[in-house]
Amino acid sequence: MRKTLTAASVLALALGLAACGSDSGDGGGDDGTLVVGATAVPAGEVLTYIKDNLAAKAGLKLEIKEFTDYVLPNTALQEGSLDANLYQNKPYLDDFNKSKGTDLVPVVDAYLPPMGVYSKKVTDVTKLADGATVAVPNDTTNEGRALKLLAAKGVITLKDGAATDASPADIEANPKHLTFKELEPAQLPRSLDDVAAAVINNNYAQDAGLSPTEDAILLESAKGNPYANLLAVKRGNEDDPRVEKLAKLLTSAEVRKFIEDKYQGSVLPVTTG
Repeated sequence: MRKTLTAASVLALALGLAACGSDSGDGGGDDGTLVVGATAVPAGEVLTYIKDNLAAKAGLKLEIKEFTDYVLPNTALQEGSLDANLYQNKPYLDDFNKSKGTDLVPVVDAYLPPMGVYSKKVTDVTKLADGATVAVPNDTTNEGRALKLLAAKGVITLKDGAATDASPADIEANPKHLTFKELEPAQLPRSLDDVAAAVINNNYAQDAGLSPTEDAILLESAKGNPYANLLAVKRGNEDDPRVEKLAKLLTSAEVRKFIEDKYQGSVLPVTTG
């Protein structure tokens, strides 16, 4: 990219950015549109269903902005270019606020996308070879979640009191001498050719064409699970009428049926209307 631009180029760029800002409805815009950030699957699909089928009747104008990572949807929400987002769970949100100094709050739980273990090498997580490498998410909350999933199956044992931010340092027993490779969550599906197994977040698994119910060799249970994805806003906007409308739609019987029919257990509704 050139370090300098002609005056004409600067003007054209400024006009282009202004047009983009006008179309996007950032921060709600003048027309009252609620701008919601989301990862593509399942959040983007759930929101698209609401936008296409339920929003108009509820008097809600909805714009969806899709993201491919777990950081930008929260920084954009904090900075005001989003009005809300849907993609994360409460432990992740709490850790993000603590580490980034943001002030984001949950509004309502929407659904549970169960995390799973995937492998091209074995069909049973207990059959991993001695010394095998297992890829896990590198962010604090999802890494802890991944380790707890493996511990629930007895593959490893975590120290007493290991919390949602558990790391490999909290492993008390590792009878198979597994090595844990920490990767960006979005990279985990691509790691399957290089590792014995990978613990993958639901949205990235589905983005990569993996079916949690068919392809995972170990999948989280919904019972007592604290990792439901939630609608989040910046503190002080919880009572925004547009947010309240979206929260009601997310927990409606129509959306519950959509989730059950579309995902067939790969995503689980956690509330009813």
